[in-house]
Amino acid sequence: MQNENSRNTIIFFVLAALIMGVYYFLVMRPQAEMRRQQQVAAAEEKAAKAGTAGLTPESAAPTAFVASRAQALGAAARVPIQTPTLKGSLSLQGARIDDLFLTRYRETLDKNSPPVELFRPQGMEHAYFAQFGWSGPNVPGGVPGPNTVWTLTKGATLTPTTPVELTWDNGAGLRFTRAIAIDDQYVFTVKDTVANLSGQPITIAPYGRVERQGVPTDLGKQMILHEGAIGTFGADGDYSTKQVKYKDWAKKPRIENESTGGWLGITDKYWMAALIPDQKEKIEGRFAVRDPDGANVHEAAMLGATRTIQPGRQIEETQRLFAGAKRAEVLKAYEQSLDLPRFVYAIDWGMFWFLTRPIFTVVEFFYGVLGNFGLAILALTVVVKLIMFPLASKSYESLSKMRLLQPKMEEIKKKHGSDPQKQQQEMMALYQREKINPLAGCLPIVVQIPVFYALYKVLFVTIEMRHAPFFGWIRDLSARDPSTVWNLFGAIPWDPATLPLLGNILNGPLHLGVLPIIYGLTMWLQQSMNPPAQDPMQRQIFAFLPFIFTFIMAPFAAGLLIYWAWNNILSIAQQYIIMHRFKAENPIDSFFARFKKA
Repeated sequence: MQNENSRNTIIFFVLAALIMGVYYFLVMRPQAEMRRQQQVAAAEEKAAKAGTAGLTPESAAPTAFVASRAQALGAAARVPIQTPTLKGSLSLQGARIDDLFLTRYRETLDKNSPPVELFRPQGMEHAYFAQFGWSGPNVPGGVPGPNTVWTLTKGATLTPTTPVELTWDNGAGLRFTRAIAIDDQYVFTVKDTVANLSGQPITIAPYGRVERQGVPTDLGKQMILHEGAIGTFGADGDYSTKQVKYKDWAKKPRIENESTGGWLGITDKYWMAALIPDQKEKIEGRFAVRDPDGANVHEAAMLGATRTIQPGRQIEETQRLFAGAKRAEVLKAYEQSLDLPRFVYAIDWGMFWFLTRPIFTVVEFFYGVLGNFGLAILALTVVVKLIMFPLASKSYESLSKMRLLQPKMEEIKKKHGSDPQKQQQEMMALYQREKINPLAGCLPIVVQIPVFYALYKVLFVTIEMRHAPFFGWIRDLSARDPSTVWNLFGAIPWDPATLPLLGNILNGPLHLGVLPIIYGLTMWLQQSMNPPAQDPMQRQIFAFLPFIFTFIMAPFAAGLLIYWAWNNILSIAQQYIIMHRFKAENPIDSFFARFKKA
């Protein structure tokens, strides 16, 4: 009868999976594709009805020739940019901000490593830049476009104390003046003035655009991390942040959002370029993907309201660009000073943001006190353990009682070995008499899973953890333990990655450093202190878990392994004290008892 029930259960799940698969491919998938096509058609129709006044001019088509940075920079006159955090230049052709390095961050831990590149100029592979301008149909003489060459009329180098001024005259009565300023962090302020010296009114609209020509192969690969389009849209204090990953962005080539104020741009793991309009101005935000000549251009653009300039009058428009590192304190400061909604959520805090942000705040507080993020993580672990101390104590008390009851449980197993149902009833009755909850041992682990995930996010996405050292060989808490058992943790001057055929495996899935081994040992010891499983098969599985999890956890960030190993050590100490109180046998005392007998 039992075999028949098992067979029927298997048949049920197979048929259910088959039905769901047929329903998905024949009903759900065609409906989803139809909706996508309708959305694309609606967006195209909306754009067509809006006319040319509702479009931002596209940048110059990417060239097939991939130039070096020196060649690309030499294609037009430039204005140097120099601040405490940035260096680079802007091009007078198109007035593009397209050459930018973050001087406080380096590509690798090597002290001679070059600074992180944010923007790169047109003509290079994966060109990435920001541009501001005006859109207007049928304007006599035209408006400045992507290839317009501006004239530098004031200033020589753009610094926090020396803004620059550019001008361009269209030869038909319109004079465009652009003042560009920058602060000591990452925000450019672009103030445009348009004077109408002609004899007729003209209608134009301001725009801003961040453009990336092709996505580098190392971006958009992480499931847990958002990289791609990002923006906050809304009105009257009701704002929400929208994210579109690169892989999804390509499937929705045009995404539009209307907003009053807000911001939008393109974000990587640690860096972002974001357009910031006047927070009282109504804008049309757009995420678009174009593919001229296979360039796979991704752009985040905003278009302001149209305005009419009467003859003899002029208008002004101020837009901003954030181009820099997503450091929490910097984003929060801009959020307050510029009244930007949800700017700190440019950092991908994840679904457990209500845990991730507080945990980051605690870690940052302890870092301010201790001066080391590794020590801050140890301190955070102590705080978490103190919060969960009562729950953990109850759990360890139940585990200690269960360990004391092992002889009685074995007796029940022998007595009712041929009757599993009776055996289970007797076990439950024993638990009730002794007031034991057999599931209590799982509660501390279950409760800590969100904390574990939140700390993982903090280590993975916050730039404060990038290249943050601990002690000794741990020079980057956000990266895996660099030591490996295959060269005896550095004792042998040999890199296992150089070994033919096996190098990628030894440096990949079999890479095992000091921290993963410490984690595995603490997991094994903690598991040894728990009552053994009644089922022999389960007992064997549990015995292998520490070994398996040692390899599973090995690629994780060093900071995460420090947290988890230290958490295990604190748990072992707490459980050891409770087991002593109940006089329950434990592997630590058993280990030292062997030495006493010897």
